[in-house]
Amino acid sequence: MNLTIRTEERINRIRTVLNQKQPHLTVVLENIHDPHNVSAILRTCDAVGVLEVHLLYTSEEFPEISKASSVSANKWIKLIKHSSYDEFKNYMKSKGFLIAASHLDKFSCTHDQLDYTKPIALVFGNEHRGVSDELLKLCDVTFKIPMHGMIQSLNVSVAAAVTLYYAENILRKKGFYDIRQIDENTFNTLFNEWLKK
Repeated sequence: MNLTIRTEERINRIRTVLNQKQPHLTVVLENIHDPHNVSAILRTCDAVGVLEVHLLYTSEEFPEISKASSVSANKWIKLIKHSSYDEFKNYMKSKGFLIAASHLDKFSCTHDQLDYTKPIALVFGNEHRGVSDELLKLCDVTFKIPMHGMIQSLNVSVAAAVTLYYAENILRKKGFYDIRQIDENTFNTLFNEWLKK
């Protein structure tokens, strides 16, 4: 009896989560080294309904992610690896994504000036080097989080959380979580995959 209830609860939970996925909001991790940072970002992505996370690793090995640190968030997010900058750019442009890099320069807008209601890829770079010059050349816009202290940067996982939860707030207020955003075919494919996890 308990097993049946848990199964029904799980099925309903999977359905609810998939109904709230936001395929137009995606995240790009470029050469992030620390597995704890990657895990924290994946957990936030799962929490706000990100469907895919893109891994652009050209100078670092993708870190080993433990189940304990990620709470298995990577099970519920599609991880897409890109082997080159050109491949990455072609994929993003074919899907209609605006590429927005977390990067401080004189042209940077603030994170609250981005339009999260349209396809957008939020890029977060290496803990020490930031987003590479190669990737910055492919980005449509750079953005920053306002800082009012002596230190002019946040930990990359915190920066991702601040940005993603601002996006979540905008999308929730505009009703994006109330209407299924993924197509029927994607929903059914993921639903069947998730039932087996």
